[in-house]
Amino acid sequence: MAFDGFTGSVTYRTGNVFGHIMNDQTSSLGAFELSQNFQRINFLLQRLFLAVSRREVRNPGVEGPGQPLLLRAAAGQMQSWMSNPMKTFSSQLQFWQNTTALYAELTQAMLSGAQHMPKAEAAPADARFADDEWSKHPFFYYLKRQYQIMSAYLESLADTASEGEDEKHSEQIHFFTHQLVDMFSPANFLASNPVAIKKAVETNGRSLVEGLENLVKDLERNGGDLLVTLSDPEAFKVGETLATTKGHVIHETPLFQLIRYEPTTEKVYARPLLLIPPWINKYYILDLQPKSSLVKWLTEQGFAVYIVSWKNPREELRAAGMDTYVLEGVIPAVQKVDELHGRDGVNVVGYCIGGTTLALSQAWLGKTRHDNPAKSCTFFTALTDFEDPGPLKSFIDEGFIAGITIEAQRKGFLDQRIMARTFSYLRPNDLVYGPAVKAYLLGEARPKFDLLFWNEDSTRLPERMAQEYLTHLYRDNVFAHGAFEIEGVKVGLDDIKVPHYVVACEKDHIAPWTASFKGLARLKGGGRFVLAQSGHIAGIVNHPDKKKYGYWVSDADPGEDLDAWRAGTEAHDGSWWPDWAAWLGKRSGKKVSAAESFPESVPRLEPAPGRYVRE
Repeated sequence: MAFDGFTGSVTYRTGNVFGHIMNDQTSSLGAFELSQNFQRINFLLQRLFLAVSRREVRNPGVEGPGQPLLLRAAAGQMQSWMSNPMKTFSSQLQFWQNTTALYAELTQAMLSGAQHMPKAEAAPADARFADDEWSKHPFFYYLKRQYQIMSAYLESLADTASEGEDEKHSEQIHFFTHQLVDMFSPANFLASNPVAIKKAVETNGRSLVEGLENLVKDLERNGGDLLVTLSDPEAFKVGETLATTKGHVIHETPLFQLIRYEPTTEKVYARPLLLIPPWINKYYILDLQPKSSLVKWLTEQGFAVYIVSWKNPREELRAAGMDTYVLEGVIPAVQKVDELHGRDGVNVVGYCIGGTTLALSQAWLGKTRHDNPAKSCTFFTALTDFEDPGPLKSFIDEGFIAGITIEAQRKGFLDQRIMARTFSYLRPNDLVYGPAVKAYLLGEARPKFDLLFWNEDSTRLPERMAQEYLTHLYRDNVFAHGAFEIEGVKVGLDDIKVPHYVVACEKDHIAPWTASFKGLARLKGGGRFVLAQSGHIAGIVNHPDKKKYGYWVSDADPGEDLDAWRAGTEAHDGSWWPDWAAWLGKRSGKKVSAAESFPESVPRLEPAPGRYVRE
């Protein structure tokens, strides 16, 4: 249904949408459908009330950009404006000039009777305003442009407020401003979103009812908390459509299961490969569907592949800390694989915080042992120096840590929804508001997307682990300072002496590539550094068959000048996986028969993916 005239659109904005639907509806079939929709709404509102009433009361400051952080940032903003009135006035003047120009443009369009705005200059792409109505229709054009003017004004005020502030406070002010700007986009509200209004009219209100149903389901699914579901929760099943590479659990402890994958080639490299995934997520990000599985691809290249599947902790593991995951997790897993292959060494891979834990393990072994079974280490998007860990740094203040500590103490673990929400607000338009608009305002079904399904299948964190993760690493950065203590021994990056292959991702918002390289460049033993295009997940899970993205690679130490390092690298199209496989192959020994590599004498406790990943 087209919109006719500027004043007519105001009615859509402030009036009753269902009233207009009824006026436009002349068929008895449409009236019946509308009546049915109203009945569904009454039923859904009852479910909504029950879901919200069951919401568990949490401590402030532990769910994304909590109120204490925002209030402190806003107070700092106000104080800085008053101390720098001329710059504040200059920003206000620019704001009013832009607003007046927009008003004059709109008035001219109204006086001329135009139903569409003249074609404007192309603006930077913004998916929120991709629909033509945002640019053509006077009313929605005005909403969009005024929002953009206001956003630029608030950003300029944030810049003014940040002058003279310490770096931490400046980051919080900018973070607060970005959250405010993203939250109040006109695309986020039914009354000011032309796409949502038009769809409601065209569907006799069905889209709004289905949107309400999506909202209610999210509240019910999360115990009354509003956490936007990003993918269809029924679209995939672990062990049937995801994590399907054939293998067996061959070893189990209270902390992890160890999976060995069946060889797919007649001969395999004698030296095995062990993957250490992040314990903040489930391992099958490395074994999604067959067409994107790194595990499957590695078996096809002739590697003997193992992976750790971490236990999803509850209260019984509340005392497990970073040292527990080193001494009872990574090191025993490496030793077990080494034992199964004649103690000739293991090539080990750590992904994200799994890579951080691998680095801690290697530092402890380097400081206390002379028989390190790891013959090479590969790090995927791993932080070891947390001096500048990216946007997450804005969250990690004393108030947030105190809230997390209290929350974890109540149950003995940190609920996975809290960390999921925290990470979501690092990219709010992609992971909060955009999906919310599609689900709640447009009533769209959740996408069937394996990566998002995995992202929502997250894990809990033990109480001590959660606290140490935030304080020892993010806040105090003790590992980079050589003072991380494991069994009374202080270890640091300088204690790691092993050949290493380092992969960081150009658009990573969780482990920025500059921070990743800064820490891992301190390792000894000779390294190869790869900067992959895309982000934290897509840059790693990039099957060569997709012929997607590219990478830069060099054996040179990145040093302090990362821009100079990047300028001196080789650029390649496509996935970095083949480069890595060639590097690993040189460090994996001779080829042996597959049967010899995985003999029947090795216990098969249960088929992969095992029990732990289903918890």
